[in-house]
Amino acid sequence: MKVGTALVAPTIDAIGEAARRIEDAGYDSVITPEAGHDPFLPLMIIAEHTKSLHFGTGVAIAFPRSPFVTAQMAWDLQRYSGGRFMLGLGTQVKGHNERRYSTPWPSPPGPRMREYILCLKAIFKTFQSGARPDYQGKHYQFTLISPFFSPGANENGHVPIYISAVNRYNCKLVGELCDGIRMHGFNTLKYTNEVIIPAIKEGAEKAGRKFSDIDIVGGARTKKRSRRRRVRSGNNSPSTPPPAPTSRFSRSTAGRTSAPSSSASRWKASGARWRTR
Repeated sequence: MKVGTALVAPTIDAIGEAARRIEDAGYDSVITPEAGHDPFLPLMIIAEHTKSLHFGTGVAIAFPRSPFVTAQMAWDLQRYSGGRFMLGLGTQVKGHNERRYSTPWPSPPGPRMREYILCLKAIFKTFQSGARPDYQGKHYQFTLISPFFSPGANENGHVPIYISAVNRYNCKLVGELCDGIRMHGFNTLKYTNEVIIPAIKEGAEKAGRKFSDIDIVGGARTKKRSRRRRVRSGNNSPSTPPPAPTSRFSRSTAGRTSAPSSSASRWKASGARWRTR
């Protein structure tokens, strides 16, 4: 089991300081949400100020960005960080796409997200191997590139793709095409066990993959009480790591812990009680 957290900070200096503190505290990863700020921009600062901490978008809204734009940012972050980047994507809902992002909503989001991921993978393949671009979908295509516009091969060429998923279609998509799922923080254990996990397994079986190879990322929301007021733990000062972690675990590691070795160990111990089956 691995433990991650989220980070939102108002300045470049605060991002760097908080990232170092998160790494020193023993967290395995950190994500930056698309909540008031671009989720990609802080990650370069995190990459510069840490050595082993994995990091990613949690999540970036896919449809307002073309697959090629997303692929370029992901490829550079993976290269510059030495393979520590994780690409997290989500669809958001129709209203936010159309009225906040000015992004069309021509059809159900699940099949479009499937195309988006397939197009991303085709782009990454061309970046890494120079393969002829040949992806043609209903909504996305990648059929043209010249050497001038390709970043070239990457020593850490595999970019892990995670998606936020709640309904059965997207959970099956996780099992079929993705490296992991970022579950909604309000999911119940019952819904997770009866809907999400079976759908991921179904998608994995369809693709000939092992469920144990898929990263199951669960979130939690906690509250901190004071005599003056109740404060959601997500409202943190930029100089301190957020106390509400995200537990990352796979089927093969659920229920197992190692000896506590850092201030994040208490979360790893409590997260071990979670089950994915």
